[in-house]
Amino acid sequence: MAKRARMTFLTTAEILAVLREAKARSARDHAAILMTYRHGMRASEVCSLKLTDLDMKNRQVEIKRVKGSLRTVQPLAEHAGNNRALFDEVRVLKAYLAERNEDGSGYLFLSQKGSALTTTQFYRIFRDIALAAGVAREKAHPHSLKHSRCTNLIASGVNLMEVRQLVGHKSIGSTVQYIAVSDQQAAQAARRADAQMF
Repeated sequence: MAKRARMTFLTTAEILAVLREAKARSARDHAAILMTYRHGMRASEVCSLKLTDLDMKNRQVEIKRVKGSLRTVQPLAEHAGNNRALFDEVRVLKAYLAERNEDGSGYLFLSQKGSALTTTQFYRIFRDIALAAGVAREKAHPHSLKHSRCTNLIASGVNLMEVRQLVGHKSIGSTVQYIAVSDQQAAQAARRADAQMF
C-alpha cells in the first residue's frame, strides 16, 4: 500500500506573512494567492479563471473545479477586520484589475509577458513568496493554501458540509480528512453540548 503524503498547511501567522509579501511584490500575486486561499482552489483552478468568471458588480466568482469536483459560484469576501488590506477580496481584485493590461486571452491572471499565467509559473511565484515570508520549503507550494483553508475553517467550528461546498469537494470524505481533533478540543465540545442540553 502506497504511503500517503503528509498534508501541509500554513499557520495563520504564515498566511499573513505570505499575503504581506505578495502584496509588496505585486497586485497580481496578492490577488491570485488571496483567491486561492479564500476559495480553497488548486493552482490549475486559479490559473484557469477567466475575466468572465469574475462578476465585480455582484461580487462573486464562478470556479470550475477539477478532478470531478463541484462547479461553484461564490461571493467575493469583503473583510472589515484589522487586516482588511490583505484579506478584502473586492479591494484586492479592484487594485489588480486597475493595473492589468488586456491581452485578448480573457484569462484573469496574466504572466509578465501578457499571456495566461501557467500553473508552473504560479507554483514558482508562490514558492518564492512563501520562502521570502519565512515559510518552510516543504510548505511552500500552492496546494498548502487549500489545506490551510480547510484546516482553519474546521478548527473554527465551520460545518463540514459548508467547508465541502466552499472548497468544491464532490465527496464529504475529501473534507473529513482535514479533521484533526485533540482530546482537549473534544472535551470542550462535550462540555458545550452538555451545557446546551442540560
